Amino acid sequence: MTLKDMAELLSLEMLTVPFDESLMVNDCYIGDLLSWVMGRAPESCVWITVMGNVNAVAVAKLADISAIILCENAHLDDEAKTQANQNQIHVYQSDKTAFQLAAILAEAFGSHS
Repeated sequence: MTLKDMAELLSLEMLTVPFDESLMVNDCYIGDLLSWVMGRAPESCVWITVMGNVNAVAVAKLADISAIILCENAHLDDEAKTQANQNQIHVYQSDKTAFQLAAILAEAFGSHS
């Protein structure tokens, strides 16, 4: 599915400038330990986390992650937002838990495989 389709499906709020919302996403990764995410998140996935700082944006860029979803209304700090916009990393926000988001995505990905 595209980032745009995913954002609509999950009722996400875009926190950064929308870049290429036609990017395809077919997997997600959940985690808050940055070194763990960097070594294990699949390329072009969406990353569900509560980490809304510049280090998270740097990890997303290094790991070639398509987008970050901040779950449970986690905050994106101003410096991170600037970095995300400069590096064209989509950052979304949701009031849902990581589990709720992943369950919806798993069902959607399963129906598109």
